[in-house]
Amino acid sequence: MREALKEAQKAFDRDEVPVGAVIVSNKTVIARAHNLTETLNDVTAHAEMQAFTSAANLLGGKYLKGCTLYVTLEPCLMCAGAAAWTQISHIVYGASDPKKGFSTLSEAVLHPKTTVKKGILEKECSNLLILFFEKKRDQ
Repeated sequence: MREALKEAQKAFDRDEVPVGAVIVSNKTVIARAHNLTETLNDVTAHAEMQAFTSAANLLGGKYLKGCTLYVTLEPCLMCAGAAAWTQISHIVYGASDPKKGFSTLSEAVLHPKTTVKKGILEKECSNLLILFFEKKRDQ
């Protein structure tokens, strides 16, 4: 999760919503990403989506079985749906998203074999988001 936080900081520094993601396979980080929605002018350029694409390209296939997604914010419904299509084995996230997170609707959107662990480094993940939005309100 610390590596995902580094990616979130990169997003923060680019004036993007500070969400970072990494994908791990066999104890090795195979993808790193952060939000790029403003930079790319693309509402789908979430950290998770960028990481899925990067990992799939590296592995040479669309499925991420045996991999773990670490992400600083609970995935939205779009990213959870994409995670289901990748068949990723594990999702670990830091801060919960009570407004847009997938679990507010249904965890059934995930692949049936995907496990979820939440609240990892939750305070650190939340604090970066809070700071970002406080800064935005002050501008």
